[in-house]
Amino acid sequence: MITIGIIGGSGYTAGELIRILMFHPNAKLDFVYSTTNAGKPLTTAHQDLMGDIEMNFTDTINPNVDVLFLCLGHGKSIAFLENNKFSDATKIIDLGNDFRLTKDKEFDGKSFVYGLPELNKSDIKKANYIANPGCFATAIQLALLPLAADGLLSEDVHINATTGSTGAGVGLSATSHFSWRNNNFSHYKAFEHQHLGEINQSLKQLQASYSDELIFVPNRGDFPRGIFATLYTKSEESLEELVAKYEAFYKDQPFVTVTTTNINMKQVVQTNKCIISLLKKGNRVLITSTIDNLLKGASGQAVQNMNLMFGLEETTGLHLKPCGF
Repeated sequence: MITIGIIGGSGYTAGELIRILMFHPNAKLDFVYSTTNAGKPLTTAHQDLMGDIEMNFTDTINPNVDVLFLCLGHGKSIAFLENNKFSDATKIIDLGNDFRLTKDKEFDGKSFVYGLPELNKSDIKKANYIANPGCFATAIQLALLPLAADGLLSEDVHINATTGSTGAGVGLSATSHFSWRNNNFSHYKAFEHQHLGEINQSLKQLQASYSDELIFVPNRGDFPRGIFATLYTKSEESLEELVAKYEAFYKDQPFVTVTTTNINMKQVVQTNKCIISLLKKGNRVLITSTIDNLLKGASGQAVQNMNLMFGLEETTGLHLKPCGF
């Protein structure tokens, strides 16, 4: 059994990790760390787990667990690892943004691999330290990687993507309050979202010559979870040619499905799946990509990475049914 520690245990991503891992056939939760809830039952923060698990939060760590998941706020993982030392045998998966960029991947003798399995699977299998991708970044990269792999990105890409309120984290803010979010819609960080760095980095990994712009407008939706992204750019390839390229690129990737039908977010919510739809009109291709921001965009992908790191089938513990109605 793989012994597991979770840091930052009271947030949404930690709750989803617990939900997946307590039924994972090869995993055993050793501790869930939360200084604000130490001594309280996990169900204090994660009421959806009531009746499934009897375990308390703790403010102490076991430095010898097999794998450590960091579910801290962005920018806080480095500080935690500086103040808390773990065994050299402990693998680390960081769900924050501290180590995602190449310039930030080296820390305290550790080298973090960018954990997008559909791009870096062979490196993930050999890695001890993983920087889990961002949620918007996952949906957008999966939509564009097949084009970059064939050197077909030659124009600006226009991106409009909407995320649920859980993307803002469990802490309250003016724009996550129910009375503001409900029956409302807005954009934020237009053209400058923090995930653009990792997206561009991955595209250049496959197509070094790409130098055009990703014009990204992220939106806040009035639903709790999920991401629905639409992207368009110019392409001289036919729809049939594009579908063939996408299917070939993802043929060995169990969580990505390619289609030409209209898709909706409920097809992926509560799962680790990404569904990509392709549409061609004239010389423009429309790519639609949808994921669950808390699963394929965070905790599900983190478990997928753990499976790869420990030599397990990557779908282990991740056979999850979507909320279709």
